[in-house]
Amino acid sequence: MFDDDFQEEDWRSIEELLQRYEEVKQGNASQIMDEEGFERVIEYFFQNSKEDQALLACDIARTYYPFSGSILLIRAEILTQAQKYGQALKALDEMEQYDNNNLDAVLLRADILLGQFKYDQAALWLEQRSNDFEKKEKIEILLELSDVYDESEEFDAVFETLQRVIKIDRRNEEALQKICFWAEFTERLEDSIAMHTDLTEEDPYNSLAWFNLGAAYQGMKLYEKAIDAYEYCVVIDEKFEFAYRNMADAYMRLKWYERAIEALDKHLEIAKPEDVIFEAIGYCWEKRKDFSKARHYYRQASQLSPQDDGIFYKIGETYTREHQWEKAIKAYSVALHINKDNASYCMAIGNCLMEMDVKSEALVCFLNAVRLKPGNKTTWIALMRGLYLAGYYDEGLTQIEVAKAHCGDKGDFHYYQAAMLFELGKAKEALLQLEKGLKLAPTKLKTFTALNGEYLRRVPVAELIARYKKK
Repeated sequence: MFDDDFQEEDWRSIEELLQRYEEVKQGNASQIMDEEGFERVIEYFFQNSKEDQALLACDIARTYYPFSGSILLIRAEILTQAQKYGQALKALDEMEQYDNNNLDAVLLRADILLGQFKYDQAALWLEQRSNDFEKKEKIEILLELSDVYDESEEFDAVFETLQRVIKIDRRNEEALQKICFWAEFTERLEDSIAMHTDLTEEDPYNSLAWFNLGAAYQGMKLYEKAIDAYEYCVVIDEKFEFAYRNMADAYMRLKWYERAIEALDKHLEIAKPEDVIFEAIGYCWEKRKDFSKARHYYRQASQLSPQDDGIFYKIGETYTREHQWEKAIKAYSVALHINKDNASYCMAIGNCLMEMDVKSEALVCFLNAVRLKPGNKTTWIALMRGLYLAGYYDEGLTQIEVAKAHCGDKGDFHYYQAAMLFELGKAKEALLQLEKGLKLAPTKLKTFTALNGEYLRRVPVAELIARYKKK
């Protein structure tokens, strides 16, 4: 009802109106203010947080215009904003005696009922009154009704109400945008596909309908059909940025990274640069094993989001893939500086240091990872491997017992235990641990053999493994 603000040229006239209003209030006016003048004065007071003066102006206006529905509606709005719902409803009841089919009044009553947490009453009111209106006004009521169903967590009803809007206006932007989300949220993707297929057949140049159809196919993991729908969407509207974004995601799901890059490049042409877009392009180049280009885009992402530790970790991963250990450590260290509690970053640095044969510093990193995530098996395995490679077999056996206390008895732990016992010359104990590993995790045998291939040349080891392979 109220305008958001006054235009600049209105200020002189509002000052004049306020002066006239003061004269009316004091009974000194030479002529009566018209109804619109009163409305503007009330609006001025309300927008300047002078609620009491606004309500007083309403009362004075009603002495001159006792049958004015608009004055009563303004009064009801002011009272609603003040959460004086009972008085607001009373004003609406009186107002409806003079104007029973006022859309603003219908919507305001629903807002009041929502404010009172009377969701069922609000929904019933809007359902009933929607039959009294047509076209645009009916659509407004139905959109309000969908919000009521959202508030009351009747999510299927939200979807169905938006469907009703689209039946009236198949290009209603608000309803089409919302129903895309609700189709996925309510798991009504098949209904969405059916509805939007019909829409695109009736209205083949409806870009939002094509987009929604693509999103529904994508939600069902029918990526090629999704891409086809997005292609129609961007042919109709070549600046539909979310279509390119979703299309790129579908291409990535299919591992068609070159096409994904093309779609993301198009997104960069038409939309404001975003870190997630640069990061996605970097990911595609990484999958294509062009690590230099991947880093280029990851760095662009990091410029837009310098506190995103995950991006620096990804940069480190590209260097690791190229065995550029020192550069990888620098990138991982930036990630760890931003997020000091990430055990994965500690392990990544530790692994690089092991490759560089700086074992003592690597072990410090692995110990930090264990300290950060003592209940995570992966961190313990990194420490065990580091201790084994550094030749600290006795310490390794001690740490394995600590690991079991934190994570439980895992097959991986027994494989490391067996390897360390072999290195200490305790072959019988080692075989017992190897057998426990084979019982608990036969598919993880490579954990043991990767540590030292020579173990397989030992006859008892080979026979034990062969026996379990037969089983």
